[in-house]
Amino acid sequence: MRRIILMATAGIFVLMVSSLAFAADKEPYKVGCVFAVTGKASWLGEPQKNTAEMIAKQINDAGGIDGHMLELYIEDTQGENNRAKQAVKKLVHSHDVVAIIGPSRSGTSKILIPDMQRAKIPMISCAAAESIVNPVNPWVFKVAPNDSDAVRKIYEHMNKKGIEKIGIITGTTGFGNAGRNQLKELAGEYKINIAADETYAPGDTDMTAQLVNIKNAGAQALINWSIVPAQSIVPQNMKQLKLDIPLYQSHGFANVKYAEAAGEAAEGLIFPASRIMAVDTLSEDHPQYNVVKEYKDNYEKKYNDHVSTFGGHAYDSLHLVVNALKAVGPDPEKIREYLETANFVGTAGVFKFTPEDHCGLDKEAFALLTVKDGKFVVLGE
Repeated sequence: MRRIILMATAGIFVLMVSSLAFAADKEPYKVGCVFAVTGKASWLGEPQKNTAEMIAKQINDAGGIDGHMLELYIEDTQGENNRAKQAVKKLVHSHDVVAIIGPSRSGTSKILIPDMQRAKIPMISCAAAESIVNPVNPWVFKVAPNDSDAVRKIYEHMNKKGIEKIGIITGTTGFGNAGRNQLKELAGEYKINIAADETYAPGDTDMTAQLVNIKNAGAQALINWSIVPAQSIVPQNMKQLKLDIPLYQSHGFANVKYAEAAGEAAEGLIFPASRIMAVDTLSEDHPQYNVVKEYKDNYEKKYNDHVSTFGGHAYDSLHLVVNALKAVGPDPEKIREYLETANFVGTAGVFKFTPEDHCGLDKEAFALLTVKDGKFVVLGE
């Protein structure tokens, strides 16, 4: 008879699913999770925590991994770098985890790279910035598609629509800064002129001044690159200013709660996202169909909430670790070696990792979506 114990103390969530039949025979496999469960980035971290707990329960209810229970130690970083560093220290030295999934944010992921190198524990980030894995560090991987590929997807659509002169507005987080760099670096390749380049802090609640500058610059379209609640505020400010130009958001918009918060102002905006956000549009013979359909159905039934890209990143990263544990056991070095050549069909795409590519995805992982009647749908041509 199994029992489930969930403890939440001092910012750490420990999920332990134990079985008397196995406890005496096999040690549990311990995996650390570092998510922004609360704080300004909770729309990223909360679905990641939920997803990891759901998967662990499914695995343990089915008998574990070759009889070993999967034991998760989930730390809440609140989206803060120092908390993340302390969390990793605790996971490595106090809980003896064999791998870490997360963090939720790009800047936090980059801060932890030296820690993972010293600990020699593989980390699979749930964040998107390409700079997390470029240059390659042998101990660091990620499952979110590259921000550069999201930029390419947006610029390709702008080329088709004859949009040449744009404004960009980006958050000053790690994700926002990385996206801004990619937007500027790739603009020339697609013959895009960035006429206005504005930023905002994570806690800012009004971007009117920046949007006025973009309007005065004569931009034909606007790209907002962020993961914070300002993703919902920018379209509202545009509506107030009657700034009637196309709004493109980054893949950080791929949680329908952002659209709900923006209300009518979100209608028609465009953003790249993984196919988990448009399951109903996938043909049943698509290689991702069964994975994304099962995950969406299970998550929404269990939590009575919308599935999100970000929860999908936890799905992909934890399943990669579980596959490695099945194949090579709990040796961190062997897990790292397994990940470097892993092929995996996940919610974000069809992964093909190599020692030179610790993301394993390209721009085909993205579809372009729009908001219609408050819902995400695939964008028509």
